[in-house]
Amino acid sequence: MTTYRVDGVYADNRHPEQVTFTDSLALDLSRRDFTVNAMAYNDEQGLVDPFGGAEDLRCRRLRCVGVPDNRFHEDALRILRGVRFAAVYGFSVEEETAASLHRCAPLLRHIAAERVASELTGALCGAHVAETLDAFRDVAAVAVPELTETFDFPQRNKHHRYDVWRHILHAVAAIDSDPLLRVTMLLHDIGKPRACTADADGTNHFKGHQQISAELASVILRRLRFPNAFIEDCLALIVYHDVRFNGTTKQVRRVLSRLGEVNTRRLFAVQRADIAAQSAYRREEKLASVAEAERLAEEILAQRQCLCVKDLAVGGRELLAAGVPRGRAVGRLLNTLLDEVLDETLPNEREALLARARVLAADL
Repeated sequence: MTTYRVDGVYADNRHPEQVTFTDSLALDLSRRDFTVNAMAYNDEQGLVDPFGGAEDLRCRRLRCVGVPDNRFHEDALRILRGVRFAAVYGFSVEEETAASLHRCAPLLRHIAAERVASELTGALCGAHVAETLDAFRDVAAVAVPELTETFDFPQRNKHHRYDVWRHILHAVAAIDSDPLLRVTMLLHDIGKPRACTADADGTNHFKGHQQISAELASVILRRLRFPNAFIEDCLALIVYHDVRFNGTTKQVRRVLSRLGEVNTRRLFAVQRADIAAQSAYRREEKLASVAEAERLAEEILAQRQCLCVKDLAVGGRELLAAGVPRGRAVGRLLNTLLDEVLDETLPNEREALLARARVLAADL
């Protein structure tokens, strides 16, 4: 059995200064965030619902218990939790609660980065993420201020039908609800406003936006204390998200070598989501290009083609035996041999690799 309690003052907008235990279930429920979370049940009384949570649940409506501003000042993380509930469950947000969400959003600055990241990621993975984040973009911008640059930023390009922010939202919604993929889509074009140039006719271009987006994403994800491995994967996908596949095995092999099998498969999903959020211009052609790249990747993997140094037919010991001096030169030579194998200018065969290594070593 849970002991009922009443919370004291929330001086830090997150934790009560003191907790008082009580015998009153109604008082305990009155400290909850939303009415749908302020219900209880026991065999004697049945459903205890002093704030109308059951009706709100039936109507799929999110409403604060009592005065919304009070609830959010007590615990500012409730602001993002409300956005997450709306994004995941498709709840509408009651008018006063919605107004308070906007009004109290700056309080999120007092919340630990890890908690903000957790709630934001949960919202991103919701089935109703696009409409929810668009309605509460000012809340999202407290968590990720860099997003404000994308708001209403026009693309003015035949490849696009939305501004940058809404393109991002549609891309997020178009991919599987995996945290890494959803966060990648949130940040994949965040650098576009900074990369924008315009032709005389007003057409916008965003050359180099991939790298700018990755640089911004690195700052954002480290500030929100995402795990290092998560950050590395996300940045790799952002850098490569706009690669134009040309139908050659050589190019796909290069991508596999750089990203690895898992992230290359993720890249195909990222590109399909990106295309889905663009205009219809050349859409089928773009999707066909991704499909062909995916086919070539499967072929390369099935054939166990050389993709990394450890796949080479020679290793460091063979190079040393062939007279290559010890030290960093061995690693550099192996990477050079790999590059030439990936470029199909050198076969991955022991004798050919050793012969080439001797030539390269002579120039060291």
